[in-house]
Amino acid sequence: MPLPLLLFDCDGTLVDSEPLLAEEMAIGLNSVGLPFKSTDYLGEFRGARFRKIAAELQQRYGNVDEDQLASMEHSMRTSLANRLTSELKAIPGAHESLEVLHDYPSAVVSNGPESKIHMALQATGLAAYFGKRLFSGYTANCWKPEPCLHLHAASIMGFKASDCIAIDDALVGVRAALQAGMTVIHLNRYPDAETTPEGAIMISNMYQLPAVVERLTHENWPMPVPQHSIEK
Repeated sequence: MPLPLLLFDCDGTLVDSEPLLAEEMAIGLNSVGLPFKSTDYLGEFRGARFRKIAAELQQRYGNVDEDQLASMEHSMRTSLANRLTSELKAIPGAHESLEVLHDYPSAVVSNGPESKIHMALQATGLAAYFGKRLFSGYTANCWKPEPCLHLHAASIMGFKASDCIAIDDALVGVRAALQAGMTVIHLNRYPDAETTPEGAIMISNMYQLPAVVERLTHENWPMPVPQHSIEK
């Protein structure tokens, strides 16, 4: 039986971009009169698309002119792109796990723009693992926590949802993949503050991923798979 398709989230799962994104988002939103701290993103809004965050803040604090908001978003993304190219790092264990799992079909499924996904993977040396297999909410016009982005990626890759393993650090992504009917691994790097949803499998770091994927493969897609281990 073929190996399952691995669908990786990008921000917070493969690359440690969220602190940079949170800082730039706070600068941008505050500049248009929407109170926001970087800790707000890492707490309440982690993994959500920018326009959904802006809409929620406008409900709380008042509307912002659409042209002003669009101009701010453009400036924010430009500044973020500059920082990603020079400051971005891969999540510890990401390179090692992808190397061990290189025989598995894989793709990236992210709420972010495709250009940002590509830039993040290039900056961290992860791009070669995925090639052009990048699926953006902006391209599919569908974002997590809705399941359609995961389902879109699976369909394009030629897999049923039941033959996919989704790996995501954010609850919006975990819930989206669960709703899509996929096997889900939650990279829960904040277990003291965040509870893994029922039905998902928790790991606390990326070094643990290969063993869990291979165990699931043996259980659900039975075929000989070499056993590997990564020492942290």
